[in-house]
Amino acid sequence: MNILRNTLAVLIGLGIAGLIITLGIRAFPQWRTFEAFAPFEHWHRFLYSMKDDEAFFGFLLFISGLGTTIGGVATAIIVKYAKVAYAILIGFIMLFIAMLDIIIYPYHPTFYKISIFLTFFPFSWIGGKIVEVIYERNKKKKIAEKVNSKS
Repeated sequence: MNILRNTLAVLIGLGIAGLIITLGIRAFPQWRTFEAFAPFEHWHRFLYSMKDDEAFFGFLLFISGLGTTIGGVATAIIVKYAKVAYAILIGFIMLFIAMLDIIIYPYHPTFYKISIFLTFFPFSWIGGKIVEVIYERNKKKKIAEKVNSKS
C-alpha cells in the first residue's frame, strides 16, 4: 500500500511542478507564442522563439525552482516516511527532464545549462525540509500536551 501511496505522491508532485511552470510561462503575454494551454506541445518552436531572451530563461529557472519546491512539499505531505528523500526525488526527475530538454533542443543559454543543477536539488530539498520541520513541530506539541495533561 505504501508503494502505491508513494508513487501517487511523486506523480502529484511532478504534476504540480509542471502546472506551476506552465502557469509561470503563461503569465507573461509576450511569451505566448502558442495557442495551447501548455507550451510543451510546441516546445521546439517555443524555445526557438525565446533563444535570445535571457530574461525568459532566468525566469524559467526561478519558476522551475518554485514549482519544484511546491511539488516537493506536496510529495512530502503525502508520503508517510522519508519525506525529504521523496521531495529530492522530485528534484531529480525534474533535473532529468531539464537535461533531456537541453540535449534535445540547443536553444538554451550557457548560464541556464549550468544553473539548472543549482536549482532543482536545493529547491526540492527545501520543500521536503519545510514539511519535515512542520511535522516535527506538531509532534513536539503533541508530546508537550500529553506531558501537561498528565500533570
